[in-house]
Amino acid sequence: MLRPRKKYTVYDLQKLKGKRCLTHIHVKSPEEAQAAELAGVDLMSCSFDSLEAQLRLPRIIEAAPNSFISVATPHGLASSEEAIKIAFKALEIGASSVYCSASTHIIEKMSNEQIPVVGHLGMVPRHVTWTGYRAIGKTAEEAKSLYVKMKELENAGAYAAEIEVVPEKLATFLSSKTSMILMSLGSGPNCDTQFLFSDDILGDYDEKIPRHAKAYRDFLSEKNRLQEERINAFSEYIKDVKDGCFPEKANLIDINDDLLEESIKEINSIN
Repeated sequence: MLRPRKKYTVYDLQKLKGKRCLTHIHVKSPEEAQAAELAGVDLMSCSFDSLEAQLRLPRIIEAAPNSFISVATPHGLASSEEAIKIAFKALEIGASSVYCSASTHIIEKMSNEQIPVVGHLGMVPRHVTWTGYRAIGKTAEEAKSLYVKMKELENAGAYAAEIEVVPEKLATFLSSKTSMILMSLGSGPNCDTQFLFSDDILGDYDEKIPRHAKAYRDFLSEKNRLQEERINAFSEYIKDVKDGCFPEKANLIDINDDLLEESIKEINSIN
């Protein structure tokens, strides 16, 4: 039997900075969390941005009890008070840290309450109206802005930042200029963690896979196959019922004729 592995802390991650790149998967279900822990992934993250996700978190924590799991707060937080409340709720359930893409003002307030916070650098999918879907940091001006934002997050007390779709060499340089853990999503192999979503790894959607990702399985085809099998099974059941083939004798519960007659007499005696 495998011994339970040691669960990372933020302190552990900080000591590992610059020593090796940790593996990091965003999971969306208890089954994926359990599989990721059994596979040996270093870190996990999951959503905490809806009621469904909040109800699912305890099951994810239970499925991967020895894993460092960071949860993503909702986008569009109205105040630092709201962010702090949501973060403490996640930590009380068992999360190891909290991801927040809000302003450094909110992140600083969270950090002041000793909440381990992960910020964000680079492309923000929900903010692409300002940038388009593209790499961020391919001009000197953008590179400078990334550095300034990184230092703002660091000074606000974030212990880590996701760095999304930033040119590899620039991300490598930025990682060397901060005490924060930089979590690379499409920003090369030289940051502190290599981050992918389970949907990408499993091939679990029908859109073109992003350039920065790699599919190791084709779960979408398997899901489609299973759906066809569901339809076929239901169709066969419906046909059997209509044709009188189901239920068969093996599916029925028998009763002795004498016992049935006695039971009917007892029932009739009520009336």
